[in-house]
Amino acid sequence: MVEEHVLAVERKVVEDVGDFHGLNFDIESYLPALFAPGVPRFIPRSAAEKNSNYKQIIPYVIMTHGGRYLTYVRGKRAGETRLVGNRSIGIGGHINPVDDMPLLGDFGATYLEAVRREVAEETSLGASHTDHIVALLNDDSNDVGKVHLGVVHYWILGDVNIRRREQMITQMTFMTPEELVGVRGEMETWSRICLDGLKEMAKKAVSAAPAESLFGGI
Repeated sequence: MVEEHVLAVERKVVEDVGDFHGLNFDIESYLPALFAPGVPRFIPRSAAEKNSNYKQIIPYVIMTHGGRYLTYVRGKRAGETRLVGNRSIGIGGHINPVDDMPLLGDFGATYLEAVRREVAEETSLGASHTDHIVALLNDDSNDVGKVHLGVVHYWILGDVNIRRREQMITQMTFMTPEELVGVRGEMETWSRICLDGLKEMAKKAVSAAPAESLFGGI
Protein backbone atom coordinates (compact mmCIF):
# COMPACT_ATOMS: atom_id res chain seq x y z
CA MET A 1 0.00 0.00 0.00
CA VAL A 2 1.40 3.40 -1.01
CA GLU A 3 1.70 5.75 1.94
CA GLU A 4 -0.05 9.11 1.79
CA HIS A 5 2.20 12.16 1.55
CA VAL A 6 1.00 15.58 2.73
CA LEU A 7 2.15 19.15 2.22
CA ALA A 8 3.84 20.60 5.29
CA VAL A 9 6.18 23.35 6.42
CA GLU A 10 8.61 23.45 9.28
CA ARG A 11 7.11 24.97 12.43
CA LYS A 12 10.07 27.34 12.48
CA VAL A 13 8.71 29.06 9.36
CA VAL A 14 5.60 30.09 11.27
CA GLU A 15 7.56 31.05 14.35
CA ASP A 16 9.92 33.25 12.34
CA VAL A 17 6.95 35.35 11.16
CA GLY A 18 5.35 35.26 14.58
CA ASP A 19 3.97 32.41 16.67
CA PHE A 20 0.30 32.71 17.60
CA HIS A 21 -2.68 30.83 19.01
CA GLY A 22 -6.13 30.90 17.45
CA LEU A 23 -6.83 33.11 14.44
CA ASN A 24 -4.33 35.48 12.87
CA PHE A 25 -5.73 37.84 10.24
CA ASP A 26 -2.36 39.06 8.96
CA ILE A 27 -2.39 36.72 5.99
CA GLU A 28 -0.27 39.08 3.91
CA SER A 29 2.70 38.35 6.20
CA TYR A 30 2.27 34.60 6.53
CA LEU A 31 1.29 33.34 3.08
CA PRO A 32 4.47 34.50 1.28
CA ALA A 33 6.58 32.81 3.97
CA LEU A 34 4.59 29.56 3.95
CA PHE A 35 4.57 29.20 0.16
CA ALA A 36 8.01 30.57 -0.68
CA PRO A 37 10.04 28.38 -3.06
CA GLY A 38 11.71 25.53 -1.18
CA VAL A 39 9.66 25.98 1.99
CA PRO A 40 6.65 23.65 1.62
CA ARG A 41 7.39 19.99 1.02
CA PHE A 42 5.56 16.67 0.79
CA ILE A 43 6.37 14.30 3.65
CA PRO A 44 4.86 10.95 4.74
CA ARG A 45 1.69 11.56 6.72
CA SER A 46 2.62 8.93 9.33
CA ALA A 47 5.77 10.91 10.12
CA ALA A 48 4.03 14.29 10.01
CA GLU A 49 1.37 13.20 12.50
CA LYS A 50 4.05 12.37 15.08
CA ASN A 51 6.45 15.26 14.53
CA SER A 52 5.34 18.63 15.86
CA ASN A 53 8.36 20.25 14.21
CA TYR A 54 6.20 20.25 11.06
CA LYS A 55 2.83 21.81 10.37
CA GLN A 56 0.60 20.15 7.78
CA ILE A 57 -1.14 22.81 5.69
CA ILE A 58 -4.94 22.41 5.77
CA PRO A 59 -7.40 24.59 3.83
CA TYR A 60 -10.48 25.24 5.99
CA VAL A 61 -13.36 26.55 3.89
CA ILE A 62 -16.24 28.31 5.64
CA MET A 63 -19.33 28.81 3.46
CA THR A 64 -21.97 31.46 4.05
CA HIS A 65 -25.15 32.72 2.42
CA GLY A 66 -27.70 35.22 3.68
CA GLY A 67 -26.19 35.44 7.14
CA ARG A 68 -26.18 31.67 7.69
CA TYR A 69 -23.22 29.27 7.68
CA LEU A 70 -22.82 25.72 6.41
CA THR A 71 -22.36 23.21 9.22
CA TYR A 72 -22.23 19.43 9.45
CA VAL A 73 -21.28 16.56 11.77
CA ARG A 74 -18.28 14.38 10.93
CA GLY A 75 -19.45 10.79 10.48
CA LYS A 76 -17.62 7.54 11.15
CA ARG A 77 -15.96 7.59 7.71
CA ALA A 78 -14.13 10.85 8.45
CA GLY A 79 -10.47 10.75 7.42
CA GLU A 80 -9.35 12.20 10.75
CA THR A 81 -10.76 9.66 13.21
CA ARG A 82 -10.02 11.92 16.19
CA LEU A 83 -12.70 14.32 14.93
CA VAL A 84 -15.52 11.79 14.39
CA GLY A 85 -18.81 12.93 15.92
CA ASN A 86 -17.82 16.58 16.15
CA ARG A 87 -19.72 19.40 14.47
CA SER A 88 -17.75 21.48 11.97
CA ILE A 89 -18.19 24.69 10.01
CA GLY A 90 -15.13 24.04 7.83
CA ILE A 91 -14.60 21.94 4.70
CA GLY A 92 -11.03 20.90 3.99
CA GLY A 93 -8.29 18.32 4.12
CA HIS A 94 -4.69 17.49 3.38
CA ILE A 95 -2.81 18.58 0.27
CA ASN A 96 -1.34 15.62 -1.59
CA PRO A 97 1.16 15.22 -4.45
CA VAL A 98 -1.73 14.56 -6.86
CA ASP A 99 -2.57 18.25 -6.54
CA ASP A 100 0.92 19.16 -7.73
CA MET A 101 1.27 16.77 -10.67
CA PRO A 102 0.47 19.30 -13.43
CA LEU A 103 1.89 22.31 -11.58
CA LEU A 104 5.58 21.44 -11.28
CA GLY A 105 6.22 22.78 -7.82
CA ASP A 106 4.15 25.97 -7.95
CA PHE A 107 2.85 25.44 -4.43
CA GLY A 108 0.55 28.46 -4.50
CA ALA A 109 -1.27 26.96 -7.48
CA THR A 110 -1.00 23.53 -5.86
CA TYR A 111 -2.69 24.84 -2.77
CA LEU A 112 -5.58 26.46 -4.61
CA GLU A 113 -6.09 23.31 -6.70
CA ALA A 114 -6.26 21.30 -3.48
CA VAL A 115 -8.92 23.61 -2.07
CA ARG A 116 -11.08 23.11 -5.14
CA ARG A 117 -10.53 19.34 -5.03
CA GLU A 118 -11.40 19.01 -1.36
CA VAL A 119 -14.63 20.96 -1.69
CA ALA A 120 -15.61 19.02 -4.84
CA GLU A 121 -14.88 15.68 -3.17
CA GLU A 122 -16.95 16.40 -0.10
CA THR A 123 -19.80 18.46 -1.55
CA SER A 124 -21.66 19.09 -4.78
CA LEU A 125 -21.84 22.86 -5.04
CA GLY A 126 -24.26 24.24 -7.61
CA ALA A 127 -23.92 27.84 -6.46
CA SER A 128 -21.57 30.57 -7.57
CA HIS A 129 -19.17 31.80 -4.93
CA THR A 130 -16.40 34.22 -4.09
CA ASP A 131 -13.30 32.91 -2.30
CA HIS A 132 -11.34 35.02 0.18
CA ILE A 133 -8.54 33.87 2.46
CA VAL A 134 -9.24 35.66 5.72
CA ALA A 135 -7.04 34.12 8.43
CA LEU A 136 -4.49 31.56 9.53
CA LEU A 137 -5.51 29.17 12.31
CA ASN A 138 -3.17 27.58 14.83
CA ASP A 139 -4.06 25.59 17.93
CA ASP A 140 -1.37 23.70 19.82
CA SER A 141 -3.70 22.76 22.70
CA ASN A 142 -4.39 19.24 21.40
CA ASP A 143 -2.66 16.47 19.43
CA VAL A 144 -4.48 17.24 16.17
CA GLY A 145 -3.78 20.96 16.30
CA LYS A 146 -0.11 20.56 17.16
CA VAL A 147 0.69 19.13 13.73
CA HIS A 148 -1.70 21.16 11.55
CA LEU A 149 -1.98 24.77 10.38
CA GLY A 150 -5.25 26.00 8.94
CA VAL A 151 -5.67 28.47 6.10
CA VAL A 152 -9.18 29.81 6.58
CA HIS A 153 -11.23 30.57 3.46
CA TYR A 154 -14.49 32.51 3.52
CA TRP A 155 -16.74 31.54 0.63
CA ILE A 156 -19.76 33.74 0.00
CA LEU A 157 -22.29 31.60 -1.90
CA GLY A 158 -24.75 32.86 -4.48
CA ASP A 159 -27.40 30.52 -3.04
CA VAL A 160 -27.67 27.41 -0.88
CA ASN A 161 -27.59 24.89 -3.74
CA ILE A 162 -25.21 22.44 -2.11
CA ARG A 163 -25.41 18.80 -1.06
CA ARG A 164 -23.03 16.31 0.48
CA ARG A 165 -21.02 13.87 -1.63
CA GLU A 166 -19.08 12.01 1.08
CA GLN A 167 -20.59 9.78 3.74
CA MET A 168 -18.36 11.39 6.33
CA ILE A 169 -20.58 14.49 6.11
CA THR A 170 -23.82 14.08 8.06
CA GLN A 171 -26.55 16.44 9.29
CA MET A 172 -25.49 19.13 6.80
CA THR A 173 -27.47 22.36 7.10
CA PHE A 174 -27.12 26.15 7.32
CA MET A 175 -27.33 27.91 10.68
CA THR A 176 -27.23 31.49 11.90
CA PRO A 177 -24.35 32.53 14.17
CA GLU A 178 -26.79 32.52 17.08
CA GLU A 179 -27.84 28.95 16.31
CA LEU A 180 -24.21 27.91 16.03
CA VAL A 181 -23.46 29.37 19.44
CA GLY A 182 -26.17 27.07 20.77
CA VAL A 183 -24.30 23.99 19.51
CA ARG A 184 -20.79 25.32 20.19
CA GLY A 185 -20.14 22.56 22.71
CA GLU A 186 -20.52 19.95 19.95
CA MET A 187 -17.89 21.55 17.72
CA GLU A 188 -14.35 20.52 16.92
CA THR A 189 -11.76 22.94 18.29
CA TRP A 190 -11.02 24.68 14.98
CA SER A 191 -14.73 25.36 14.41
CA ARG A 192 -15.15 26.83 17.88
CA ILE A 193 -12.23 29.15 17.20
CA CYS A 194 -13.68 30.15 13.83
CA LEU A 195 -17.16 30.64 15.28
CA ASP A 196 -15.74 33.14 17.76
CA GLY A 197 -14.09 35.02 14.87
CA LEU A 198 -16.95 35.04 12.33
CA LYS A 199 -17.62 38.79 12.61
CA GLU A 200 -13.97 39.61 11.99
CA MET A 201 -13.85 37.14 9.09
CA ALA A 202 -16.87 38.75 7.46
CA LYS A 203 -15.23 42.18 7.70
CA LYS A 204 -11.95 40.81 6.33
CA ALA A 205 -13.75 39.21 3.38
CA VAL A 206 -15.22 42.56 2.35
CA SER A 207 -11.77 44.10 1.89
CA ALA A 208 -9.72 41.01 0.99
CA ALA A 209 -8.65 40.34 -2.57
CA PRO A 210 -9.74 37.10 -4.24
CA ALA A 211 -7.70 34.12 -3.06
CA GLU A 212 -6.06 33.60 -6.45
CA SER A 213 -4.51 37.06 -6.43
CA LEU A 214 -2.74 36.48 -3.11
CA PHE A 215 -0.38 33.95 -4.68
CA GLY A 216 0.50 35.96 -7.74
CA GLY A 217 3.71 37.34 -6.31
CA ILE A 218 4.87 34.23 -4.46
